[in-house]
Amino acid sequence: MRLTAVIITGAAALLVQGQEVYIVGTSDAAQPTSGAAKPNANKPSYYFQPFSYTLTSTIRYAASLPAPTSTPTTIYGPRYSDAVKLLNTSLSTTTYGSWLPGQTAISATDTDDIYGQAAWSSMWLSANMPNYTTTGLYSTTVNPSPVPTEELVAPRREYFLAQDSYEFPDGFFLGVAGSAAQIEGAVALEGRGPSQLEVVMTPDQAQAHTTLENYFLYKQDIERIAAMGVKYYSFSISWSRILPFGRAGSPINKQGLQHYDDLINYVLEKGMVPVATMLHFDTPCALIKTANGSGIEVPDLHFDNMGFWNEHFVESFVNYGKILLAHFADRVPMWVTVNELMINTFNFTGFDNVVHAHAQLYHFYHDDLKATGQMGFKWNANFGLPRNPRDQADVEAANRFNAIQLGTYGNPIALGEQYPDAVLQTLPKAKKLTDEELAYIGDTTDFFGLDPYTATVISPPPGGIDACVRQGPSHPLFPSCVVESQVDVHGWNVGYRAQTYVYATPEYIRSFLFYAWNTFRKPIVVGEVGYAIFAESQRQMPDQRFDSPRSQFYLSYLSEMLKSIHEDGVNILGAFAWSFVDNWELGDFRPQFGMQAVNLTTQQRFYKKSFFDLVDFMASRKGMGY
Repeated sequence: MRLTAVIITGAAALLVQGQEVYIVGTSDAAQPTSGAAKPNANKPSYYFQPFSYTLTSTIRYAASLPAPTSTPTTIYGPRYSDAVKLLNTSLSTTTYGSWLPGQTAISATDTDDIYGQAAWSSMWLSANMPNYTTTGLYSTTVNPSPVPTEELVAPRREYFLAQDSYEFPDGFFLGVAGSAAQIEGAVALEGRGPSQLEVVMTPDQAQAHTTLENYFLYKQDIERIAAMGVKYYSFSISWSRILPFGRAGSPINKQGLQHYDDLINYVLEKGMVPVATMLHFDTPCALIKTANGSGIEVPDLHFDNMGFWNEHFVESFVNYGKILLAHFADRVPMWVTVNELMINTFNFTGFDNVVHAHAQLYHFYHDDLKATGQMGFKWNANFGLPRNPRDQADVEAANRFNAIQLGTYGNPIALGEQYPDAVLQTLPKAKKLTDEELAYIGDTTDFFGLDPYTATVISPPPGGIDACVRQGPSHPLFPSCVVESQVDVHGWNVGYRAQTYVYATPEYIRSFLFYAWNTFRKPIVVGEVGYAIFAESQRQMPDQRFDSPRSQFYLSYLSEMLKSIHEDGVNILGAFAWSFVDNWELGDFRPQFGMQAVNLTTQQRFYKKSFFDLVDFMASRKGMGY
């Protein structure tokens, strides 16, 4: 039969063929909804008909998020004028200007002011950013333009059949994620202070000075996300853009507050839901100190320093978080305090500080502000599976790994229980939380954010775990004292490898979700999940955009989430895809996790196939959160 018409209705396309109507876009196979009876599949009939090139040509469009018909009225916390009264501190705002490429001298004369323009400029002079030669194409916020219809034409479907027919429960949401340091650029403009990410990169690494210029292009980026029908947008706020000096008592950068106020309002204007992270790898430089001058013992947890163990971290981070909540909690219903908090924790003092800071902000949010939204934190992809689940030594090694990686934060924050023995008996200067501390810290998360990109295969080290612990910092595997690998007991990789550390391991995400839910007993938000196709950045743009491996990754992972929900009883609230666009992966642009490609010369964005496939999969299983 020859295609005679295409009618677009919402997320589905109705293909009219003769007297039968087929729905395309809500299932993997078109089914007649009226007209002739279904043919007997076991007795095909053969016949001739006129040839048409349109026979296999189906035009599908992304179903854009409908524009709100009224201004959102839901309030999740007190307005700023009331919330600021609960801060118990005085706030002052100021503006600082910009540190421009090539600038080598401080022109300001207010040298007696420890938080003045001269002090602000001095921080950037000391940062001595490598290769800081340009500020990019834009210097002010760009007004958005509607996404052309031709950009919303979907590519050919992924030839993929999910192994389930489940639907997501009511309210399950799909979102996309990004972080300030990885997309904003404008690093030294409009009062932003330097963060650790401007100074730790080596000159031969790609810098984040301009990245995607999202600081000026955020409205267009949000417009493009809404055009794909995605309702939830997860972003992070740059601490040093709000407080250039980082510390409690230092002035607030008025331009930074205004930027995120405008961003949140525009997300709401498009009918979307903002989700905000307070800290995503970009601690202000003012809180970073070298180990040599700190008096704090190393070893660390084999991650870089992010200032968590600075003696001023708790006070400074809580002050920063309260400022954000006072200004934005009325409009933002979901908050993440710290992203992937085990990364860069550095030592026991580091994560003990994070535990206390998180608990203080949770109590301020719910007890003081009486906010009705949700607050939690995010774990990184750090779930360990025993190399051989039938080998007790491998099982014990995996249990130790998970206790350190997950229990360090999960035990006190979710359960009100003590730090794991593996931590207390291994790390220098580790100490137990008091009963009073446990009572205050316990049950201070509304959800667990997991970033389950991949799996890690765990086995004991040569000589055993105990020998490693006794040897201490001189042992190469200390303090985890386990062997981490991506090869199973039979010599196979756990999955297909990406450009980065990620291996596609859909089966293992189900184990991670099962473990987290049943161990820590909090609803789960998949805060990030995504895949960087090997050598994608070296391909021509049409080849980058037709990213079938990424589609297969997303569809398989989401299928396993459905099994977790329906077969394992795991409470999953929603999932965020990382990322909505190719971005700066902390020193490199080559690993591309995005569902949009970018021409870094013109800053033009291009939708990839995976974006269409992900949205189509979720919509067909009622998982968009509308």
